[in-house]
Amino acid sequence: MRMMLPPLRNRRVIHRYLATFFRAHKEADFNRAVSAVCRFFHLRRPCVEWFEYIDWGKTAGKTYEDGKIHLVHPENWKNGRKYNSERQWINTVYHELGHYVFWADAERKADTFAFRMAKGAANGHHTRSGQHNGRHA
Repeated sequence: MRMMLPPLRNRRVIHRYLATFFRAHKEADFNRAVSAVCRFFHLRRPCVEWFEYIDWGKTAGKTYEDGKIHLVHPENWKNGRKYNSERQWINTVYHELGHYVFWADAERKADTFAFRMAKGAANGHHTRSGQHNGRHA
């Protein structure tokens, strides 16, 4: 399946903003990350609401037909979850943004979008083409 994504350089910046937000909880970092994704896809920025938990703690995020996204805030993500890593929270954000960007066949495409957005963005040991550079392994 062909899927348009921001270039790796932009994905790394987006990933860095989300990681900084997860650690420091500065709303501006999250807004910059979401705005960068929306700017690439020429979409309006979605309305994001923060919650302590969604569906009694079973769900980490939810996207609605009107474009609203509900997410568990990182402060609450870290507390009371069995799997509470930064990487999983960022993947959840990518997944919900994938729902926002792609509406048809939503789950499969959102999962693929989240995987491809995170691929190569977390570390800097990749070449310009996105291929792994074995020297730094």
